[in-house]
Order: sequence, then C-alpha cells, then structure tokens
Amino acid sequence: MQDPIDPVKLDRLAQVAVKVGLNLQPGQDLVMTAPVSALPLVRRIAEHAYKAGAGLVTPILSDDAVTLARYRHARDESFDAAAGWLYDGMAAAYDKGAARLAIAGGDPMLLSGEDPDKVGRANRAMSMAYSGARDRITRFATNWTIVAWPDAAWARLVSPDLSEHDAQRKLAEAIFAASRVDDDDAVARWEAHNEELGRRAAWLDGQNFASLHFTGPGTDLSVGLADGHKWVAGATETLSGILCNPNIPTEEVFTTPHKLRVSGHVSATKPLSHQGTLIEEIRVRFEDGRIVEAHASKGEGVLQKVLDTDEGARRLGEVALVPHASPISQSGMLFYNTLFDENAASHIALGQCYSTCFQGGETMDNDEVARRGGNSSAIHIDWMIGSDRIDIDGLSQSGERVPVMRKGAWV
Repeated sequence: MQDPIDPVKLDRLAQVAVKVGLNLQPGQDLVMTAPVSALPLVRRIAEHAYKAGAGLVTPILSDDAVTLARYRHARDESFDAAAGWLYDGMAAAYDKGAARLAIAGGDPMLLSGEDPDKVGRANRAMSMAYSGARDRITRFATNWTIVAWPDAAWARLVSPDLSEHDAQRKLAEAIFAASRVDDDDAVARWEAHNEELGRRAAWLDGQNFASLHFTGPGTDLSVGLADGHKWVAGATETLSGILCNPNIPTEEVFTTPHKLRVSGHVSATKPLSHQGTLIEEIRVRFEDGRIVEAHASKGEGVLQKVLDTDEGARRLGEVALVPHASPISQSGMLFYNTLFDENAASHIALGQCYSTCFQGGETMDNDEVARRGGNSSAIHIDWMIGSDRIDIDGLSQSGERVPVMRKGAWV
C-alpha cells in the first residue's frame, strides 16, 4: 500500500522548518522535541539542519504509551513533579544560542479518560518547571518554530469515518497545504505570505487602538491593549537579530492585551485540546482583566485546574486576529490541535505575554513589561473566539470606533 504521507512534501516541510521557521544559522545548535511517531520528520529535519551548517542537533522524544503508564501506575505524588533538570538544561542551551524546534502531533485525546485532578496537577508542575525555558521563548531570546506531524491517532480523531490509512493521508495533505509546502516554491510562497501579514500588522500599528471589541453569539468582550503595544505577524526578529517564523503554519496578527483592561463575556468557537484533554464550549466572564467565572460543557475540571495555575493564568497574554477566509478555516476541518485551529479563527491566550509585542520590547525587562500591562504566568494557552459570525471593532485613543472585521473578514 502506498505510504499515506508523501515523502517529497514531508521533505519540503523539513526544509521549510529549517530555512523559514528557524532560519537556522551556521554553527547554531538545535534542540528538537517530538513524539516518537514523528521520527521520519525528525530525521529529515536533522538532515536539513546539518546541511544548513548546524552545530549539534539534539532530539528529545516523548511516547504516548509511557505517558499512559504514568497515569495508570505511578505513585500519587508523581503528579506534582516534573523534569525540572531537563527544562533547566534547555534554558541553558537557549542562553548559549541554541535554536528550538517543536514537532506537534500525538493523540489529542490521549488523557481524556484519565483523572482530571492528576492531569491538572501534572500540567501545573510541568508549566512551573518549564517557566525559565518558556521565558526565553516568549522573549524571543532565540529563534524557534513549531511544525506538525500527521500522527495516525490524531488522524483517526479528525476523520473517524475513514480508514486509518486514508485518514492519515488526508491529515498529511491538510498539514502540507496549510504549511504551504504542497508545491516546489514553498520558500518563495512563505516570503510572499510574510509580506502580506506584515502589511496587516503595519496597518494595526498605525491605528494604535486603545482596545478591541468582539461581538457575536455568546460574545461581548472588550480587550484593552497594553501601553505601547506592537502588532506582530509571520516572521519575527529575535533579540539577536535572526528572523524566524515561530509557527508553521500561521495566519495570525497578534499583540499583547493589558492585563487589567479586559471585561465582558466570551464563548469559544472551537474546542480546545489541552495536554490530551478536549475542553468544549468554553464560556468565561472577565472583570478588571481577570476571569471571574468559567464554564465548559466538557473538560471543565481541567479548565478550572488551568485557571488555578497561578495569578496570571486567569488573565490574557495575547489577542490575535485571523480571517475566517484563512486556508485552515476554509478546509472545513477541526484539527483538535491549537497550532492549526488557532490559525482558523481569531483567538485569545491565557497567561504569559510576549515582550516582542511592545514597542522597544527587545530592551525591556520583566518589570517594564508588567508596568505597561503585560501579563506574567507559567502558562500560555490559546483558544479560539472568532468565526464568520463575529465582528471586531477597534476603539481609538479618543474613543472613535473603527471597523476591523465583519463576520470574520477584514474590513
């Protein structure tokens, strides 16, 4: 039977990950995390990285069976622990200039049947232990990117009516199309896409909105923007001057909300797949920037654990605009994966902000980020609030209302 994953397109994805996603520099080390199932992509990325002059490529692999063994057999206190030594080592590698690449994949529903208290505790412990490494990422102290692998279990969830072979082939083709690697001009297509996203960001910067207002079914939300915020899209420059694309694919233009200036209520327009648990129909209410009420039709226990991670977990660290006409949205597929679903709809993120989303952010310390309204947390979790039924207005510093999106389309 023919391989469900086109090897030519997979190789293009590896090349784009190295050349566009990372823009890996000669002599630069690379730290790569991935599920075991993604080894074919890991190997191709390593090959392209070394061809680009990489120093040392270090893969760190995870395995679904090992993860399940922990939940079914480990001592209870295990769920309050995390491999801090590993994350400390990753942070040290970034400080020495190593690039970071994550391959997303695996079964989005892996932990859906496990004890939500254990899932929440384990996630919190991991988030806390990873905070130092994550801080380097959110500050763009190094170049980093995320790409996706069409795991068979993930494919079965996305297309349950197909055979595993056909489901994996369909998911692979969707990933290749969204990642713009389904023809020979992948790198050139990314250059043109980055230019278009850059034009959107420049227009929003020129408007210098004080806040955004989202309205639609189940949503009436005012998101105040941080003082001196900056809109970022597509290619982003690291503190060392390397231009990288953090997400492959990406359709978003995003910035930092003010952590104290969010009010109203909002409903998710797509499920959130978080650490193996599917959280559906999220509904929250904000007061003074903080979530004071939260519900979900499924996975509410895990959502509440996420919100209790720390003080910043109930506040926003990102707001992003994505047109409903994006290729991922138009595919009609629900990916159950934030990397893709967030690029199908406008979204917000709980937790840590990006210092790069400030004018002069490359020289700002954490105290200055906080003074301008940036949020701090051990988590950064995106969830989708946009659709073809959502309108977005920008409010100027003087209170003038400017249409930004109507029914999910750029005005």
